[in-house]
Amino acid sequence: MKWIAKLIVAFCVMMGFQSMINAQENWPSKPIHLIIPFTVGGVQDGLSRSISNDLAEVLGQPIIIENRVGAGGTVGTSYVAKSAPDGYNMVFAANNHNINGTLYSKLNYHPIKDFTAVAQVGKTSYILAISSSLPVKNVDEFIALVKSKPGQFNYSSAGVGSSSHLGMAYFNGIAGLEMVHIPLKGTGDALNELLSGRVQALVGANNVLLPFNKDPRIRLIGVTSEKPSPFVAGVPAISTSLKGFVYDSWVGFLAPAGIPKPIINKFYDSLTRVLKRPEVIERLAKDGLEIQPLASEEFTQVLQTDFEKMSKVVQVSGAKVD
Repeated sequence: MKWIAKLIVAFCVMMGFQSMINAQENWPSKPIHLIIPFTVGGVQDGLSRSISNDLAEVLGQPIIIENRVGAGGTVGTSYVAKSAPDGYNMVFAANNHNINGTLYSKLNYHPIKDFTAVAQVGKTSYILAISSSLPVKNVDEFIALVKSKPGQFNYSSAGVGSSSHLGMAYFNGIAGLEMVHIPLKGTGDALNELLSGRVQALVGANNVLLPFNKDPRIRLIGVTSEKPSPFVAGVPAISTSLKGFVYDSWVGFLAPAGIPKPIINKFYDSLTRVLKRPEVIERLAKDGLEIQPLASEEFTQVLQTDFEKMSKVVQVSGAKVD
């Protein structure tokens, strides 16, 4: 009788294994939930909506975008980290994902160990925008003005620990400036404060500030990438005035650790097909994204390198959240 029991166990194990293989081969067989850990209108939200419908068409299942906001993006990100590694819950992430790993002293997940880097979409930079009420027209003049009046100028951000906060704090740290930080609830609020003249500066993502390139209320005076951005003609890289300052971001899909390789491969293949579509290329260009798709292995290396860099950025900025 023992051999019958063993046979039954072996059969059940085999059937379970076969079911797992079938599930991977048939993925996706239901809607995919894409978590955006920030508010509607932010960087990740805008970029995700530029490609989600096309990606859903190629995959053959709807992609449901969910804005799970709170605690600097950690609420939505934590939800994905604790989800089943079956490919039905992913987070559309950017460099704030790694920033939070150092910024928050108490975090219930690890930005690298608890995630699988599924695919990178591309890279985006940020822009330093100032109020046109300031009597300056470039980064050198801005630094000189703020240095002459320490603590008398302020800047807005999408909240403590957000990319806009860390970008400006990093800039101030390297330049030796003292500015007052005005944290708000989202990117839109931070931009409105600058447009109204209630704050004097903002480091915002390309897709946030590009539509205001000709707006008389603000001036775009520098980009945070190592070289001038192809999306902002005539605006120099901040690094030409402030040596060593580079602050850009990867953008990509992360899933819970342990997601099966066949799912990763199918998702990446589908994504690369979408990123070749002319209409998608045009939409992402308007959002200021340089398309640079990377498969899981390469994207993992990007994440690990960026995690080390963002740790230094947080240290220089002096920011910390308990």
